[in-house]
Formats: sequence, structure tokens, C-alpha cells
Amino acid sequence: MPATPKDSGQRGWLIPIGGGESKRKDSVILKRFVRLCGGKNAKILVIPTASELDATGPMYMELFEHMGAKALCIPVETREQCFEERIVEKLGDATGIFITGGNQLRLSTILGGTPVARGIRRRNAEGVPVAGTSAGAAIMSEHMIAGGRSGPSPRESGVELAPGLGLTNRAIIDQHFSQRGRMGRLLAALSFNPFICGLGIDENTAAFIGADGVFEVVGRGTVTVIDPAGLRHSSMSRVRKAQAVTLTDLRLHVLAEGARFDLETREPRVD
Repeated sequence: MPATPKDSGQRGWLIPIGGGESKRKDSVILKRFVRLCGGKNAKILVIPTASELDATGPMYMELFEHMGAKALCIPVETREQCFEERIVEKLGDATGIFITGGNQLRLSTILGGTPVARGIRRRNAEGVPVAGTSAGAAIMSEHMIAGGRSGPSPRESGVELAPGLGLTNRAIIDQHFSQRGRMGRLLAALSFNPFICGLGIDENTAAFIGADGVFEVVGRGTVTVIDPAGLRHSSMSRVRKAQAVTLTDLRLHVLAEGARFDLETREPRVD
């Protein structure tokens, strides 16, 4: 479950990005994130744990600074570092948190259950926006897609799941969605837990999720929403390994820039 905010409506924005976002000063997605964090008064904390490239964190830090914000990178690479008070204190000063892409399992195995993970949850409940790209988007949900097969068909062995940060329990998020053909693995994930919606986010595309559970699509691609609330039949419990799965009565929405979707009512809002 997400951390509980003190006041209703106080929870900070969640901005899962499908990866491959523009990394220029005029990036629509990143500029909007900076504005939500306070614009020129923003203090953005970059967490590059998912990446094993030394340049990833400093690259985002420099980009946010070019947009007028202050930025700090904390290269948390071990669980031991997640217990260091000097690192946890940095979260308290941030007006925005950005989690980079890379390997989802690095995020869950290094951050999971630590004071840093609890600090991210607490700060978001206090109103601080949290954005993440690629792996940083996947880790936001309570149940995280950690890997799986590409392709259009759901299969019993088609998805690997791990615990996420639990910033939302209304959706499970997949990224690089259209570009890497991930419809099948998102469907497989939803067949294991039909309580939640599936969000398949394309590259250079983001879902800006507000405290009320309504998100807006920003970027060049689409967000595919799969709503399993009406799922009437699933063969997942009976299939053999690698066999395709039958799923019926799902709802699907494909939303482009400007479209909105309410994760509470599960209804699109298209002007």
C-alpha cells in the first residue's frame, strides 16, 4: 500500500516515463516535471541505482540544472548505503525525486525495504513529485514487472514479477511498451492480479498521475491502459509452461497526448 498522506489530496505527482525520453533542455516531459517540483526553486534528487553507468546520474543532474533547477545525484549502489543517515537526509531536502532507468532488479534488491525506499514513499505522501524512467517507472507500482517475454500473447512463463516501491497500488507499469512488443507480458501480469489496471507506456511518453488518481498522457507515443475489472475467464491456472493463455472481457484504451484516465473510476476522459 502507498504511504498515507496527512491530508487528502496532498500526495505528490507520480510520473512514470516509458524510457527513451528526450534529454534536451526543451524536453516537454522533463520540463513539466521540473515545474511541478518548483521550477527555479526546485531541488531535484536523482537516484541512478538502476544504472551501472557512472555517467547516468550526473547527466540527469546537469540536464535539470540547465532547466533552472538545483539537482543532486546520490549514487546508491549497495544496500549498506541505503542505511546511511547522510543519504536518507537528502530526501528530506528534495522537492522532487527522479529515478533513472537501468535494471529493475537492481532497484528492488538494493532499495527494497530500506530507509531510502521508505523515505521515497514518505516524501511522495508529503506532496513531493516522484518521476522515473524505464526501470524507474516500473518500480513505482506495488507489483513490479521485472522481466519477461516480448510478443503479443500472454503466457504462463511470460512475465517475471517482484515487489516494487508501492507508490501506487492502482496500476502495474510496463515501459518501452510498443517499441519492444510488451503487450503479452503486461497481460500475463494482469492475469496474476486482475485487481489493478495495466499501463503500457511508450518511449518518450509519460503518465502524469495526480493525487486524485487521474493521469494525463504527455509525449510522442501512447499509454495503453488494460482494465481487467470485467475479466470473466482466465485459463492461467490451467496452462502448461510457455502455453498461451485465454483471457476474456478485458477493456483496452489507447491514449495519446492530452488524453486523461481516472484510475479510480477506470474511465477515460477525452476532450
